[in-house]
Amino acid sequence: MQKIYIVTGANGFLGNNIVRQLIKKEPEAEIRALVSSLDRANALKDLKCQIFAGDITKPESLAKIFEVSKSAKAYVIHCAALVYIKSQPNPQVYQVNVNGTRNIVAKTLEIDGKLVYVNSVHAIPELPNHAEMSEVNHFNPAKVEGEYAKSKAEAAQYVLDAVKNRGLDACIVHPSGIIGPYDFKTTHLTQLLVDTAKGRLKAGVHGGYDFVDVRDVADGIISACDKGKPGETYILSGRYISVADLFKMISHATGRKEITTFLPMWLAKFTAPLSELYYNLRKQPPLYTKYSLYTLESNSNFSHAKADRELGYAVRPAQETIDDTIKWLREAGKIPQA
Repeated sequence: MQKIYIVTGANGFLGNNIVRQLIKKEPEAEIRALVSSLDRANALKDLKCQIFAGDITKPESLAKIFEVSKSAKAYVIHCAALVYIKSQPNPQVYQVNVNGTRNIVAKTLEIDGKLVYVNSVHAIPELPNHAEMSEVNHFNPAKVEGEYAKSKAEAAQYVLDAVKNRGLDACIVHPSGIIGPYDFKTTHLTQLLVDTAKGRLKAGVHGGYDFVDVRDVADGIISACDKGKPGETYILSGRYISVADLFKMISHATGRKEITTFLPMWLAKFTAPLSELYYNLRKQPPLYTKYSLYTLESNSNFSHAKADRELGYAVRPAQETIDDTIKWLREAGKIPQA
């Protein structure tokens, strides 16, 4: 049976890595990549995939990419989302993350496909005292912090309800903090590497988070297409890395002097609005916001044991991720050559 993979948000950081891994792992499959517009498909340049323009908030724009023969098996990998850590409310977060997901569920049901919904660990309620957190089977926006997390929690519950009540074949994956190569849009963590490699960043803050290689997440998602069970959720995390250790790894990869100055958290929180303003003026993703600082102090002790066991999920060494990312940033001209 012909396999068709439909990847939403395909021009994004995770999306283009999924397409790259699919090309390697499923050379006989048809890969369809959904982008917001054809002139915004630079991350997919020269990749063997069909590119479609569409907007997940406008169902009528999705008709073409969801034209699937009854003799084919369609896998819908829904990773289009608006990741948002700024302080000002943004109605587009709900529109994209919740209403967009509802539309993708409806289209997947129409073609009797299998949906792998890429959610986030932020939708999982935080446990106290850094207790280990594993998968949950119910999501409540009121139990998580931040506009983005609340939207992902509501969308996750919508998917699970569709499995239970509408016969949707779907599972959910929850990546942690994604880092790695091929980040053409320069998301928050990549911006941190760029600023550190260029010597712009002079100080950090204490804390840390669970970071995972984008290629490992992509592999886990592709595995979930075949092995993920309906109504099940899988955490695709990596390991906890402190900001201090992250700076050490960046220093090792770049040869630049390690950052050893750390601001008190209270000062970082006090100056966070100025940081947001600075990065907004530069039209770059902000490094320090009220929410990102909250995240660095939060419990990120996530277990990926279930994904290891059921999906064959595995994570590579963190230094390898940083080394490969720095190498790609140099090749892409985002930071100077060594």
